[in-house]
This record gives sequence, C-alpha cells and structure tokens, in this order.
Amino acid sequence: MDIRFAEKKDLPQIIELCKEHAEYEKAKYEQENKANLLSAFIFGQNPSLKCLIVEQDNSIIGYATFMKQFSTWDADFYIYLDCLFLKANTRGQGIGTRLIEKVEQYAKVENCKIIQWQTPDFNKKAIDFYKKIGGVSKTKERFCLEI
Repeated sequence: MDIRFAEKKDLPQIIELCKEHAEYEKAKYEQENKANLLSAFIFGQNPSLKCLIVEQDNSIIGYATFMKQFSTWDADFYIYLDCLFLKANTRGQGIGTRLIEKVEQYAKVENCKIIQWQTPDFNKKAIDFYKKIGGVSKTKERFCLEI
C-alpha cells in the first residue's frame, strides 16, 4: 500500500471514489465534466486543492482532499479537509489514520496548526474514528446557498 499525491492518471479512479463517497453520504453526485474540473483544481497553474490517494495493487482504495484556508477568528491559516474516504472493505485497518498523518505533515510544512473537517451526523463510524484520533467536535449547522 502506498499513500501519495494524486497524478493525472489517477483521475478516473478518484472520480469513481467521489461517486461512492457521495452515495455513502446520501448526496447527489454529477459526474459530467468532473475530470476536467478536478484536473484544473488539482493540477492546474494555480492548484487550490491537494489530493492524496491510497494505492494498493494498482487500484486506488481511498483518497483525501484538502486545502489551505484562512480563519479570521484565529487570524491564521488552517487546513480544511474536504474529503476523506476509503472503500468499505479497507476501513478499520489504520489507513485513515495514515492519511490523516500525511495531511498533518502537509499542515506542518504550511505552518498550519489546525485541521478542520466535517461529517454528517449519521456517519457514526467516522465520528468514532475522528474522536479516536483526537478530533474535537464543534456543533454547528451547515448551510448551502445555491447560486
């Protein structure tokens, strides 16, 4: 098993995992033009998204995407973990912990002291995992405004 930053050749498998992730979280997922869009954000001239993948036997079994953001309250930057997803048959093997450790390493390089993320309240396994690694929950409602 190898955890590394994604390459363009990984996009088809990443998109499939994104679809699985959306289904798991009971969300809709539109695949149209995803390869072009993700390619621009991950590999473009000014990439705004980092993507780590977990590869095993030439198959991508998980991914984590994250970006550097700013907190006005803290007057400092932090890392926002947008997605962390593993195929169901690979969960509970320490892979998620290793992914988080890689994100922590990146955060340190970027001089960020905090990583933030969210998960649906029905995702009890993820919540238990995040508590196990030392994550602290902040109760907030998430809102979306479609434009």
